Amino acid sequence: MTTSTSRTTDTHDTAASATTTSAPVNTVEGKTAVRRRRRRGLAPGKRLPASRVVGPALFFVLWAVASAAGQLDPAAIPAPWTVLKTAGRLWTSGTLPTDMLTSLERAAYGFALGLTAGVLLALAAGLSRIGEALIDGTVQLNRAIPTLGLIPLFILWLGIGETFKIAIIAIVVYIPIYLNLHAALSGIDHRYVELAEVQGLSRLQFIRQIVIPGALPGFFVGLRLGVTGSWLSLVVLEQINATSGLGYMMFQAQNYGQSDVILVGLLIYGVFGLVSDSAVRLVERRVLSWRRTLSS
Repeated sequence: MTTSTSRTTDTHDTAASATTTSAPVNTVEGKTAVRRRRRRGLAPGKRLPASRVVGPALFFVLWAVASAAGQLDPAAIPAPWTVLKTAGRLWTSGTLPTDMLTSLERAAYGFALGLTAGVLLALAAGLSRIGEALIDGTVQLNRAIPTLGLIPLFILWLGIGETFKIAIIAIVVYIPIYLNLHAALSGIDHRYVELAEVQGLSRLQFIRQIVIPGALPGFFVGLRLGVTGSWLSLVVLEQINATSGLGYMMFQAQNYGQSDVILVGLLIYGVFGLVSDSAVRLVERRVLSWRRTLSS
């Protein structure tokens, strides 16, 4: 009896101690779960499918509804189906494909030159004090001057042909790329430099392993702004002594009061801008897949 009683007592003591031990564990787990739920609640949530298209689609739906209800003047803002019909007519006649190809070539040449200049100047200014002294002030001065105000001067220097158009686009592109990349380079924590020196990294290894990964987020921000800037400047430049291009098509339509043709050009510019920006964002997500951000 004594033995059985002691065994029973030991069993109760063990169960009690297990309960006592598991209670704090369960409490900690409960607090951790609550914290996780709170953290999840602060995040924007899961990315919606085709989220980039929702806004433009809603815009077109409202446009179509307002046109069908007679709330918009057809002479000023034609209905979406009228614009689509005009786009089909221009495409069939061969005018639209030629103008689109010309605009794409101008934007591509100007963007390539601006991208190259912006990256090289930012690297020279961001990685060298001498380069910063020679380059940064000049770029800041150029940024303060309205780029489109340089058009008359560039026409005198380069003529009225294609060269000055590409040069203006390059200037519009390189400024945001330079500013964002230079800011990213300047914002790299100096502790990483000290760590690279302790590890004995060479200059090339330091640039490849620390500088480039640290500056890529800022570079992609400037790249997106540069892509958008190339299309914005192209709209103006193609209306100056041009014989082809979407801007030229829109300028001719203005002379004849063809608002549907103007809207066709604007919509194509918008599609080009949206597609190019989405392509840059896609590349950014792939290259910076190691980052955990709110947009991930």
